[in-house]
Amino acid sequence: MIVLVVALAGYYVYLFTKMSGTMASSHALDGASTSSNGTNVLLMGLDTRNDQNGQQLPAAILSQLHAGDGEEGGYNTNTLILIHIPAGGGKAQAFSIPRDDAVDVPGYGKMKIKEAYGNAKADAEQAARKQGVTNQHQLETIGREAGRKLELETVRNLTGVSIDHFAEVSLAGFYDLANALDGVKVCLNQAVDDSDYSGAVFPAGEQTLNGAQSLAFVRQRHGLPNGDLDRTHRQQAFLSSASHNVRGLGTILDPIKMANMTDAAKRDVVIDDRWNALSMAWELRSLTGGNTVFQTLPIEGYYTVNGEDANRVDPDTIRGIIQSTFYGTNSVASAGSGSPGGGSDAGGGNEPSSQGPSGAPVKSNSDGGAPCVN
Repeated sequence: MIVLVVALAGYYVYLFTKMSGTMASSHALDGASTSSNGTNVLLMGLDTRNDQNGQQLPAAILSQLHAGDGEEGGYNTNTLILIHIPAGGGKAQAFSIPRDDAVDVPGYGKMKIKEAYGNAKADAEQAARKQGVTNQHQLETIGREAGRKLELETVRNLTGVSIDHFAEVSLAGFYDLANALDGVKVCLNQAVDDSDYSGAVFPAGEQTLNGAQSLAFVRQRHGLPNGDLDRTHRQQAFLSSASHNVRGLGTILDPIKMANMTDAAKRDVVIDDRWNALSMAWELRSLTGGNTVFQTLPIEGYYTVNGEDANRVDPDTIRGIIQSTFYGTNSVASAGSGSPGGGSDAGGGNEPSSQGPSGAPVKSNSDGGAPCVN
C-alpha cells in the first residue's frame, strides 16, 4: 500500500510539473496589489470559438459545442466568479458577477462588464498592427493580455478587493473537463428544452452530462425563469459538482483521467504567472469536499446602456457585501487605481423595471449530490 501511495504521489507530481511547463501563463497581474488576508481568485470563462493562437476551433469541435459556425461569441467574459479562500481555513466564499452588469470600465466608460476584455483586446491588436506586428499568434497574445488586464482592473474596481490569482478558461474548457471526468453530475428543478439555442434538452432531476451536454447546460439562458441569473447558478452548480469529481477517489486513483485533465488544462486554461499548476491545485483544494458557498451579486434592476438591456448595479452595495462576506467587515479595502462611478447612469436610459433576483446560495455538497438549479 505504501509503495502504491508513493508511486501515485510521484506520478502526480510529475504530471503537475509537466503541466506547469506547458500551461499558458499571463503577466496581467504584474504590479497589482495582493490581499493581506486570505486569497482572492477570479475565474474567467471566455466565450470565444478560437484557440490560443487565434485560430478558429475545428468545425467538428464547434458542432459538438453547439456553438455556431465560429463567427459568434467574440471575446466576452461570460463567466466571472470571484472566490475568497480564508487564510485560516473554513469555507471558501464565491460570488458570480452577472455578465450584463453595467459598470465603469477604465478608458471606455459605462458598458457591460463582460465587454471589457474584448474591447481592450481589439484595441491592443489594432495598435500592434499599426506598429508592424503581423504574426497572428503574437497579435492574439498581445490582445488577450490587454483584455485580461482590463477585465481584472474592472472587477477590482467594482468589488473593492485585490485579486491575487486568476484562471481563464475557454468555451471548450467545460467540454474538455466534463469529458476528462467521464461526465459531470447535475440536477435540474424542471425539464428544459432549449434545442433552438444552446442545445440544452434535459429532464428534471439528477443526471450525468457529457462534454457537449455540459457546455449546453452552462450556456442556456433562454426559457429560464431568471434568464442570465439562472445561468450563473448553472455555472456555480457545474463547478461545484466538477470540483467534487476531481477530488474523488475515482479520479485521483485513475491515471488516465488525471492525464486527460492535465491535457485539457494545457489546451484550455491560462493562469497568472504568480501561480503554477501545483500551487493552483493546492490553493483551490478548498473548492472541493462541500467547502464552498456560491452566491450571485445582486442587481438593482434593468435599464438601457449603449442601446442594449443591462443590469443596474450599486457598486457601494456590492463592495459592502463582498467585504462583509470575505472579511466580516463593511470597510472598503484599497483595490488599485480608479473607482467605479457609484451607480451613475452615463449611457443609460430607462429606469429599472423590476427587481432582479440573485437567488439562494448554491452550496457545494460533500456527499457527491449535485445542487439542484433551474
